[in-house]
Amino acid sequence: MSEPMSSATEPAPGAAPAAPAHTALLVLAHPRTDSLTAELTRRAQLRLEAKGFTVDLLDLYQEGFDPRLGPEDEPDWADRDKPYSAEVQAHMRRIEAADVMVIVFPLWWFGPPAILKGWIDRVWNHGFAYGRSTPRLAGKRMLWLTAVSYPEADFLSLGWDRTVTHVLRTGISEYCGITDTAVHFLYDSLNADEQALGAADEALTKFLD
Repeated sequence: MSEPMSSATEPAPGAAPAAPAHTALLVLAHPRTDSLTAELTRRAQLRLEAKGFTVDLLDLYQEGFDPRLGPEDEPDWADRDKPYSAEVQAHMRRIEAADVMVIVFPLWWFGPPAILKGWIDRVWNHGFAYGRSTPRLAGKRMLWLTAVSYPEADFLSLGWDRTVTHVLRTGISEYCGITDTAVHFLYDSLNADEQALGAADEALTKFLD
């Protein structure tokens, strides 16, 4: 009896193994599809795809994410294995599947929009994103990309760059075990031109390299 034929998908003898596929979770937090934030997200998706990533686009508004934390998603400090709501568990799976996360949002009242804050509150929850001796999110990479209405000089003079960076990078990413993390500000967002958009593109490219 003859030997079965090799599958056409099997690598040739001596061939280098195919590079593993990488997934990027690209999170958009803005209500309008014609906003600067949405444009930043579209450009980020193109950059990620050009780098070979499979992009999972999470548009929090378009998907109807509910940022309100109810009893079913309230952390139980005595039970890190508490089963959270089906919606939250679905979002947790998307985070787990990602190698890289890029979070794109406008800075409102010197913080993220309520829908993004609620996503962090509900999904980055006890027992999943933190609360374990071995962080589940360790090894992932994370870039926060935020549009700021202030001109750069004014924002820096007020010290908000340090405050916001500390909250996002140290208070969220690093607290959850993600050490390869960065924050990029697009300043003077109400007057942003192609140069500002290009700088955001370059920040993402540099982060991925």
